[in-house]
Amino acid sequence: MVVPSSSKAMAAWKKETLMMMMIMTLFILMLTKGVTEAKGVPKNRKHHSKSRALTIINESISGGEPYCLSWRMAVEANNMRGWRTIPTQCLRHVQGYMVGGQYYRDISLIIDQAYAYLDGIDPLADAMDAWIFDVDDTCLSNLFYYRVKRFGCDPYNPTEFKTWALRGESPAIQPVLRLFNKLIEVGYKVFLVTGRDEEALGDATLDNLVNQGFVGFERLIMRSAKYRGQSAITYKSEIRRQLVEQGYRIWGNIGDQWSDLQGNFTGDRTFKLPNPMYFVP
Repeated sequence: MVVPSSSKAMAAWKKETLMMMMIMTLFILMLTKGVTEAKGVPKNRKHHSKSRALTIINESISGGEPYCLSWRMAVEANNMRGWRTIPTQCLRHVQGYMVGGQYYRDISLIIDQAYAYLDGIDPLADAMDAWIFDVDDTCLSNLFYYRVKRFGCDPYNPTEFKTWALRGESPAIQPVLRLFNKLIEVGYKVFLVTGRDEEALGDATLDNLVNQGFVGFERLIMRSAKYRGQSAITYKSEIRRQLVEQGYRIWGNIGDQWSDLQGNFTGDRTFKLPNPMYFVP
């Protein structure tokens, strides 16, 4: 089989392949019908087999729970990039994941891995051992905001998000807060590095963090005018470079976006929290 290289030809090839699969499936159903009638298979069972086959075809064409599960897995594996909204047919799937308990179970499992890693390292006495935390949907949850935005089906609106952030009502993600407190207790310097605009959201973000229990961090670093327009990878790599040049050893780096964890000076170990609601390049 020769797979076309251009995007236009690829789309046509995929359409033709899907049509061939549908024709082959229906042909098999016709053969099955003949065999089952010959063997005296109950009529309702034949109808069930045909309905199941058509369901599989429909899910391949228009999406469905299996498709949305695969889509979310691809997002977390960083194979889906540059997307602006979640597929509309996956609204119920993402909603169920975010509010049904699995999202918090996944976070707890990842934070448990951070604890296991922490048990294997010892900070030195020079107070230069550091961890880096992202803020949005790492320390503070924006789930209440994204419920109104249909869990990411609606495009990101910076004005509306600013209004939400200024309220300072984002709750702490509790497993992350517990890890944060543990790190402070054993002597690590914790830096909170966020792409939020310092001028517009500095005071509201600081108040929100402190009110939710994030107390004792070394520094809250926000995007200043100097870094506006830069990608998250470029901006956060530069901040980490500065910290390393100041003598800090970055042991852990935690974020909900791959752009929190990519680039230069990422640290000894990174921990990616799940977030199927939006993508930050």
